[in-house]
Amino acid sequence: MEHDISPDHILQIGFGFWASKTLLSAVELAVFSRLSDSPKSGLELQTELGLHPRATYDFLDTLVALGLLERHGAGESGIYANTPATALFLVKTSPQYVGGILEMANSRLYRFWADLTSALKTGQPQNEIKVTGKSMFESLYADPARLEQFMDAMSGISLGNFAAFADKFDFANFQTLADIGGATGQLSTIVAARHPHMHCRTCDLAAVQPIAERRVREQNLDGRVTAETINFFVDEFPKADIITMGMILHDWNLEDKKMLIAKAYRALPAGGAFVAIENIIDDERRQNGFGLMMSLNMLIEFGEAFDFTGAQFAEWCEEAGFSRCEIIPLAGPASAAVAYK
Repeated sequence: MEHDISPDHILQIGFGFWASKTLLSAVELAVFSRLSDSPKSGLELQTELGLHPRATYDFLDTLVALGLLERHGAGESGIYANTPATALFLVKTSPQYVGGILEMANSRLYRFWADLTSALKTGQPQNEIKVTGKSMFESLYADPARLEQFMDAMSGISLGNFAAFADKFDFANFQTLADIGGATGQLSTIVAARHPHMHCRTCDLAAVQPIAERRVREQNLDGRVTAETINFFVDEFPKADIITMGMILHDWNLEDKKMLIAKAYRALPAGGAFVAIENIIDDERRQNGFGLMMSLNMLIEFGEAFDFTGAQFAEWCEEAGFSRCEIIPLAGPASAAVAYK
C-alpha cells in the first residue's frame, strides 16, 4: 500500500551533505583533537575554536545527535567529550587518525562533487585541472609539503586495509615483496613488521623517496624495507615474489590498467602473486555502494579512471597470463584482488 511507503530513506540521502559537512567542518576545526586531553564546556569550545555564539550549541549538539560527540548535562553547564571512535580515529595525535582523508574531502572533494552532473554528462574531470590545466598529481608533486599531507591522508584510510592484508594473506611461501606506488612505505613496513622473513621494497617517484625513507627509519625496519624510485609508466617493475599496488589501479583507464598488470606479470616468478588492494565492487554491482561512489570520484578526479569488480580484475589478469584469481575481503568496503602466476 502506498501509505506504507516512507520517503525517509530518500530524504536522508538527499540531505546527507548536511551531516557530511558538519563532520568535515569539525575535522577542519580540530574539534576532536581539542577534546583529546579532557572534556570541555560549550563556552570553552566556543572560545578555543573561534565560533560565533549563534552557532556554538547547534554545531556541538548536532555532533552529539550524529553520534560523534558525547554530552553530559545541558546548556552552559553541559560538558562535551569524544566518543571512543572519535577519540581513536579523529584525534590528530592518534596513530589511527583517519582525519587526513577527511581534511582532503573538505578542502577538495566536497566542492568538486558539486559538479558531478557535469562529469556525468561530459566524462571529464571536475577537479583543479578545470582551473589550472594541471592534473591533481602534477599539482601535488610540485609541492613537497602538500605531497606529504596527501600521503598521510591516504595512509590514514589505508592503515586498516593494509593491516588486514598482512594478517589474512598467506606469506609462508614468499620471501620478497615490491609495493608499486608505495607512497610512505606503509604497506611494506606493516608486512615486514608482521612477517620477519619478508624483505620489502616500496617503490614510487623520486619526490616520494625521502618521505618513505624517513618513515621506514621511524619503524626501525631499515634492513628489511628499502625505498626505491620508479616511474611505473616508463620502468619495468622490480623482480619480487609478490607485487602489490594499493589504491593505484583505479587511478587509470583500461589500457593503463592492463599495461600495469602486464608489467606485474613479467616481474613475478612462477607461483608469484599480484595484489591490488582496492574498494573492489561486487560482481553484481549491487552491494558495495562505497566502491561504486569511489568510481564516480575517479570520474571527477581523472575522467577515464574507474574502480572495478573482482570479475573484471580476473578477466584482465587471465588475459595477461595469470592462472587464477581470488578476492580477500579486508576492512570495510575494501578487498585484496590477488592473481597468481
